[in-house]
Amino acid sequence: MERATPLLRSYIGGGWRTAEDEGTPLRDAVTGDQVARISSKGIDRAAALDYGRRVGGPALRELTFHQRAALLKALASHLREHRDELYALSARTGATQGDSKFDVDGGIGVLFSYASKGRRELPNDTVYLDGAVEPLGKGGTFVGQHVCTPLRGVAVQINAFNFPVWGPLEKFAPAFLAGVPSLIKPASQTAYLTEKLVELMIDSRLLPDGSLQLLCGDAGDLLDHVTSQDLVSFTGSAATAQRLRAHPTIVRNAVRFNAEADSLNCSILGPDATPGTPEFDLYVSQLVTEMTVKAGQKCTAIRRAFVPAELLDDVAQAVSERLAKVTVGNPADPEVRMGALASLEQREEVRRSLKALQDAGRIVFGDPDHVDVVDADPQRGAFLSPVLLRADDPERAEPHEVEAFGPVSTLLPYTSVEQVVELAARGQGSLAGSVVTGDADFAREVVLGAAPWHGRLLVLDTDNARESTGHGSPLPMLVHGGPGRAGGGEEMGGIRGVLHHMQRTAVQASPAVLTAVGGRWVAGAPRSEGVHPFRKSLAELRIGDSVVAGPRTVTADDVAHFAEFTGDTFYAHTDQVAAEANPLFGGIVAHGYLVVSFAAGLFVSPEPGPVLANYGLENLRFLTPVKPGDELTVTLTAKQITPRENADYGEVRWDTDVTNQRGESVAKYDVLTLVAKENPR
Repeated sequence: MERATPLLRSYIGGGWRTAEDEGTPLRDAVTGDQVARISSKGIDRAAALDYGRRVGGPALRELTFHQRAALLKALASHLREHRDELYALSARTGATQGDSKFDVDGGIGVLFSYASKGRRELPNDTVYLDGAVEPLGKGGTFVGQHVCTPLRGVAVQINAFNFPVWGPLEKFAPAFLAGVPSLIKPASQTAYLTEKLVELMIDSRLLPDGSLQLLCGDAGDLLDHVTSQDLVSFTGSAATAQRLRAHPTIVRNAVRFNAEADSLNCSILGPDATPGTPEFDLYVSQLVTEMTVKAGQKCTAIRRAFVPAELLDDVAQAVSERLAKVTVGNPADPEVRMGALASLEQREEVRRSLKALQDAGRIVFGDPDHVDVVDADPQRGAFLSPVLLRADDPERAEPHEVEAFGPVSTLLPYTSVEQVVELAARGQGSLAGSVVTGDADFAREVVLGAAPWHGRLLVLDTDNARESTGHGSPLPMLVHGGPGRAGGGEEMGGIRGVLHHMQRTAVQASPAVLTAVGGRWVAGAPRSEGVHPFRKSLAELRIGDSVVAGPRTVTADDVAHFAEFTGDTFYAHTDQVAAEANPLFGGIVAHGYLVVSFAAGLFVSPEPGPVLANYGLENLRFLTPVKPGDELTVTLTAKQITPRENADYGEVRWDTDVTNQRGESVAKYDVLTLVAKENPR
């Protein structure tokens, strides 16, 4: 008789909840022993969504992007301190130590990455401005801009069994940074690891109430209660994604639905990568890695390995030799390279898919029905041998339609660039593809040909091999998703992932109103002159504070001296005859950087004060040539003020407009400075 195991809890409505029945057993993938039981009977899903909207949403929206980013960083540090607890449970999913790090450390890395992006790329504000101000009238009094604000719902996140830590965190991070609460619904097979993850997150006491909830067990009527302000993100099979996408409530309320589904990802070996070349070895090594990491249970794993027809035997032999060195067994044994699949049911599903694939090809390595296992019972544990197939006819349908979600890949020959691009597209949409070649021209043809069917493409060669994260590693700064069979969605993708959780609204208004709404000064809005703004601390400075300085006359001697002093003797500044012949100038003109330098000399307030440093210019454009005799005036206006969290200074962006005596703009740009929050004593 099996000993009693705990019933997994859900974290709903600000507290831990337990289901009303005994639940269904969850088993250790290695030993077959019960790990826990799972059920969601009696859990009020509608109340959970309501709590997230009423409590979690307002609490998050009170924080700025930078404050949310700081919490993500602190949370990542907290989880990193407790990752050994996650590793221990991860081993029970069949994962080796390397697999566990891929999942656990990868998820923590996503939090760190979004914390960094939020701090560097988003304002210390609650609103995000998307794109430039658009003039809507000739007089400049009617303008428009896109403003992004957090949706007022909950991000419902339905995750797959294969990444019980990374999967939830890669959805949670962009939602949290956007200001939208999350409800995590893990796959049952490995939900005990996600429960531990959420327990650690809640115990950190870093997260606002209602910003994170967990539903362990069946989703039940959860999707019946989503509204147009909620979002649903799903990772899993393409068939389930299709069913959820068509849910009546999702369709009726036009709920934002993002799917990241399984796909028949491919890797292509270039014709130049013959045996003995570094690229050949990289291809073989990568294929074996993708087959064996997480026992091949990755939505990004290589399922179709395309190689030049004349190299098919060489690749089959090289891959088989490497696979023969892979030790399968209990992940607790340090010699084990590949652990178990997540469950016995999953193993049987892989075996069924393998039978279909064998109709199109033959096995050249591995035995689906037998594997030598180290330190474990092969009958109780969900172990499977790595299996490499070879299909000599690449036009057969099975390799392009059937996915064995385990340590399985099929070698397929090709004879031309055109053919391999067409074969890659036969997958009907993939999350990831790779090209291993030292030939940049071949890589270009394949990438541009295959890109419409892929969410991500890696080109691997000797130049980037040392730093490359590999074919199957999604990165938080790049999109993770793909068209067609892969789900048609995108996750992460840096700031794109954040904006997915926000509503983009076009605001049409006067410059003054647009400045008030967006927190960034818009040309035409009121400006305030008086005390030089460089004498004001961050606490005193206001959007629109301005200084007008000048005029200063540019002389021929100034231009000649600047040319000699800098070494910039371009003919337009030094040769009267050649400059007159230039249709853009019609004579000697001042250097653009001379204009910028004179402008700085005009607007600067030189005494020590709250302005600590000028750290750059952005969006610099030279609009009208400046000739000797022209008079320059500069208008400097505080455009955006961004206090830095946990620092005694912040950033100020200044709108800079340099004009001539006729009022024409000769240069426009933004000056970036660091300014103390308080005036130095």
